[in-house]
Amino acid sequence: MDEYTLEELADMNGKNGKIYVAYSDQIYDISDSYLWKGGVHQGLHDSGHDLTKTMDEAPHGPEIFKNFSIVGNLKK
Repeated sequence: MDEYTLEELADMNGKNGKIYVAYSDQIYDISDSYLWKGGVHQGLHDSGHDLTKTMDEAPHGPEIFKNFSIVGNLKK
């Protein structure tokens, strides 16, 4: 499985076609989600970031990621 640094994850912000986010050190490909079109989720969250700390603010829990593929791990 691939490892991504935060800098590499930042490149997966939808501008190159790939939309990735990290949660709990895992990288998810959310490119097919209509809720993340253009790399932004409801005007509140940008892709290409670690969303672990911001998940507490969401109206849903991390179970939302079960619908998406894990493409790598966040490199420490």
